[in-house]
Amino acid sequence: MSIKTTSPAVAAPSTSTPALAWIILGGLSLIWGTSFILIKKGLAVFSSDELGAIRITIAMLALLPFALRGLKAPKAGQWKFLVISGLIGNLIPAFLFAYAETQLASGLAGVLNSLTALFTLIIGAVFFQQRITLLRVLGILIGIGGTAVLIFSGSAQETSSNSFYGLYVVLATLLYGGSLNIIKHCLAGIKPLTMASLSLLTVGPLAFGYLLTTPAFEKLATQPQAWEALGYITLLAVFSTAIGLVFYNKLIHMTNTLFASTSTYLMPIVALGWGLADGESIYLMHYMGMAVILAGVLLVNRAK
Repeated sequence: MSIKTTSPAVAAPSTSTPALAWIILGGLSLIWGTSFILIKKGLAVFSSDELGAIRITIAMLALLPFALRGLKAPKAGQWKFLVISGLIGNLIPAFLFAYAETQLASGLAGVLNSLTALFTLIIGAVFFQQRITLLRVLGILIGIGGTAVLIFSGSAQETSSNSFYGLYVVLATLLYGGSLNIIKHCLAGIKPLTMASLSLLTVGPLAFGYLLTTPAFEKLATQPQAWEALGYITLLAVFSTAIGLVFYNKLIHMTNTLFASTSTYLMPIVALGWGLADGESIYLMHYMGMAVILAGVLLVNRAK
């Protein structure tokens, strides 16, 4: 099964990676590793669906001038891929992550996010003819095993009440993997800033329309702590969603989908660090699950 793309077949990645790519990778790891604690802080006042809607709305507004200037940049056949990327790479994951963190520690959500690299490879192989080897299959299986360890670890009470919520993060990473492949293979020729702003423009009005049906604005008028929570969500929207998406798009086109997804190596460390600083409980089995997941991701990225 394959998807018709608007660009020529992607050449094999260069053996050398530009220094700028490594700098962007490190910056993204810090920005996105911090996003999980920002979600947790926003959830102190707003519900998960309110947070998701606010996040996408603010991110769209932050890049709106660039979106309006770039309306003519995509080819006619690329608009459908921008919409798909906006839905599965921004809108739906924003709601999934927020809902998951109503019961899941932010640090563990950050670790589970590392599955993005594995799903990127699987989707690339199934839909975009990306080469997959036995070692990469082994890496995928190891990563899935680590996910199971991580989701079903902890105290007996936490395992019974919270494990299910980890599956929402897994679903979000599956969608991220699809969006990443679409950006690389179907949206070639569009500048990263234009692409990010347009993909948010396709879903931002949906998020804002939904936001109007929620009591979010009433909370801002009646709860003083709501403004502090909004500040955290604004940081999340501007840096993790808007700015992060721009640089992620640039990284994808500078290198390849697998290199771009390796920000997942460092994100869990940042996410767990913030979680521990905020008093979250992390158990030995959690660390073991994280180590297994990262081993699988590393094997997938190193396998030829």
